[in-house]
Amino acid sequence: MGAGNQQGRPDEALCHYIAGFVDGEGSFHVAVQRNPTVAIGWQIIPEFHVSQNLCSKNVLELIQSALKCGYIRPNHRTSLKDITWVFVVRSREDLLGKVIPFFERYELRTTKRADFETFASIVKRMQDGEHRTRKGLSSLLQAAFTMNANGSRRKLDLSAILAHLEPSETVRQTSKDEDTVRSARRRAEVA
Repeated sequence: MGAGNQQGRPDEALCHYIAGFVDGEGSFHVAVQRNPTVAIGWQIIPEFHVSQNLCSKNVLELIQSALKCGYIRPNHRTSLKDITWVFVVRSREDLLGKVIPFFERYELRTTKRADFETFASIVKRMQDGEHRTRKGLSSLLQAAFTMNANGSRRKLDLSAILAHLEPSETVRQTSKDEDTVRSARRRAEVA
């Protein structure tokens, strides 16, 4: 299997190999986490990853080289027993410009294809800023929770997250207090 052609792109056989490998060992995932630094208080983080045991880490390096993005790290940094490594792409720019176009061209053949299509839609909708509104974030979360066996391995409950998306008096009060503090700092800096 050749590493690439004269234009620096991986050859077709390698690309098909990568698509097949990802079909078995990869994952398209949308993480959800609280983040008090964003206006809505929650954020979603799309992530593409592929994991392998240490003895096959070279395959992860091959995928990274072909996609020209992402990073490789130990899968479980705190466990001495787990010797798996993971190739990760979180950069929305790389997901939109490299990962999604790759898998649109070299299609997945298993049920993972549906997860990829939902994932690609979510990332594209985020590019349009949909995640910045409560309604948009709610819609994106609902789509994300249909992925990967309907989120059966998720630690968070969708209904609980959606309930938190409703603005509360505490959130509004905190924002007012933070604005007051910022205004006082600015006045002090000017003086």
